[in-house]
Amino acid sequence: MRRYGKHTDEDDIRSRPNRKGNRPRTNIRPKHEDAAEGMVLTVDRGRLTCLVEDRPIMAMKARELGRKAAVVGDRVALVGDLSGQKDTLARIVRIEERSSLLRRTADDDDPYERVVVANADQLAIVTALADPEPRPRLIDRCLVAAYDGGLEPLLVMTKSDLAPPDKLLELYGHLDIPYVVTSREELENGDAADRVREYLNGKITAFVGHSGVGKTTLVNALVPEDRRRTTGHVNAVTGRGRHTTTSALALPLTTTDGWVIDTPGVRSFGLAHIDPSRVIHAFPDLEPGTEGCPRACSHDEPDCALDAWVEEGHADPSRLYSLRRLLATRERKEGD
Repeated sequence: MRRYGKHTDEDDIRSRPNRKGNRPRTNIRPKHEDAAEGMVLTVDRGRLTCLVEDRPIMAMKARELGRKAAVVGDRVALVGDLSGQKDTLARIVRIEERSSLLRRTADDDDPYERVVVANADQLAIVTALADPEPRPRLIDRCLVAAYDGGLEPLLVMTKSDLAPPDKLLELYGHLDIPYVVTSREELENGDAADRVREYLNGKITAFVGHSGVGKTTLVNALVPEDRRRTTGHVNAVTGRGRHTTTSALALPLTTTDGWVIDTPGVRSFGLAHIDPSRVIHAFPDLEPGTEGCPRACSHDEPDCALDAWVEEGHADPSRLYSLRRLLATRERKEGD
């Protein structure tokens, strides 16, 4: 049955009244052109502490961002109460484009990707030379994640009073990674912090390492005016440390221009999200030699053109060995 006549206009059509009295929904979202710029310092149960100018602001993510989450280091746009006073809450309405991204998965079979830090310039991989023993496979995985995410690696070796750094330096020397060797005494008297600080000037540096290596102790020495929670001990039976940092936190360096980001200790660093083809970009001396490789070459097979490239003297053989060791790290467990 036809409800309206043959010739209808808008006056003939009845509209259902809005019982709630609010405005109808629309897909048009405000642009928030007057939003303030800020940096995410830490995230805790849905609340984000952001730095706006020189004020810490408590904020929450706007619903319009959907599943997109902000992480420590993100540059964001905020609206609402930006006074920073107690019990005030701002709203993050936009996450700016990221320059780098440190990501990991729980293991190599886990499809869920976890973003650790955004917009960091450098990844400081902290490892103890003893108590607990160094884990080269974990270091390799952190290096792959750094190269893939656009971060420059820095190797920080602690507890040199318990063991010499020679073996690790031999293993990573051909990667041309800058490194710092520290001892417990140097951490206590400030000498270690001064040497590490030389590599942090003007950069945002994320610190990563497994529990018990002295990562948070080092961060406390770098930023003594804002010390993190008490450090833990290493279990004598398992050789593992106790987690003392439970959330990532960005801290400004007061004696130099830069930021340090302390991250929770990790016991695994999955690389399920990594595309192995991007690791070659961290080896500019080898990358031109891949032009003769077959399609989808793993760079560790008989037809790989890199073998001939090295034999012709274009690159050091140790560099090719290092590349293949990093590429193979996804097939090995971290404790191997």
